[in-house]
Amino acid sequence: MMAPARVLVVDDSPTMRGLITAVLNADPDVNVVGQAGDAMEARNAIKQLNPDVVTLDIEMPNMNGLEFLDKIMKLRPMPVIMVSTLTHRGAEASLMALEIGAFDCVGKPQPGDARPFGDLAEKVKAAARSQRRQIRTDVPPLAPTAANVNPAVSYKPGRRVVAIGASTGGVEALIAVLQKFPVNCPPTVITQHMPPSFTKSFADRLHRLCGPVVQEATDGARLEIGKIYLAPGGERHLQVSNPHAPCCRLVERDPVNGHRPSVDVLFDSVAELAGRNAVGVILTGMGRDGASGLLKMRHAGARTIGQNEKTCVVYGMPRVAFELGAVEHQFPLSSIGEEILKITAARREGSE
Repeated sequence: MMAPARVLVVDDSPTMRGLITAVLNADPDVNVVGQAGDAMEARNAIKQLNPDVVTLDIEMPNMNGLEFLDKIMKLRPMPVIMVSTLTHRGAEASLMALEIGAFDCVGKPQPGDARPFGDLAEKVKAAARSQRRQIRTDVPPLAPTAANVNPAVSYKPGRRVVAIGASTGGVEALIAVLQKFPVNCPPTVITQHMPPSFTKSFADRLHRLCGPVVQEATDGARLEIGKIYLAPGGERHLQVSNPHAPCCRLVERDPVNGHRPSVDVLFDSVAELAGRNAVGVILTGMGRDGASGLLKMRHAGARTIGQNEKTCVVYGMPRVAFELGAVEHQFPLSSIGEEILKITAARREGSE
């Protein structure tokens, strides 16, 4: 039996520190061992308390959370969960934090929230179990550029649609996969678990970093070669529909597996619409969302890929999918983009 996860809470607001501490200490498997109001206090507390996980406010005086996170990842790598406002500015900073090496991000509660900080305790426990991570060096987080995009000039798309699901660790993982895509990539639909206000900023960031067009999915948007569609966070699930003119559909349904949008909902629709003319990919993430949908895709004749354990931030969703028999092949993250292109290339489908 594992000891409770030891957490240091860092936030310049005493009220917010108290709320986070109360939420975390309500879980018997989490123990808040200290609090800090700024980066200097946090640095000393990390040395003295040696916590398993740090929750870190993005906006703090003197040294902001991004600068302090960068120092942590370079000098003493450890799991850090960022706490951000649910604003455009907060979303941009959160995405930078995830690229620097943060384990995950959570939004600060809004007035009337029934469950402030929702699944923060679960994220803390997953972070405590995770292995220490290396900082990405192939994507400069503060200066996004498409310079590393793989042009893949010889690639000719076939008829397949690509569906990708991801959660914790998915920001880094999706960047790594999609930067391998050429401008004429196969139509690609993605569900990434993310707060509502974050997905538009993430789609814009992916668009800057990658060769193809990346956009937040809209209801009725036609699936086209060279375009990638990211499910918007919030009140609706992303599906695909209309076999004669495949398009995105945003549907109002209850959460599935605790998520909205849900990877399972997306994968189920792709299995029904595209069958063998699809590729399903499940990347790093907590829980089991996407596992049963990926199995339906495989049963429908789709090719299916899972991220391997060694390269996952959290080997949760891919593990469940693999154990269900939904994953045809597991690959390290660095290989998944190329594998998708091999499968979807026209020459592999006999449609040169």
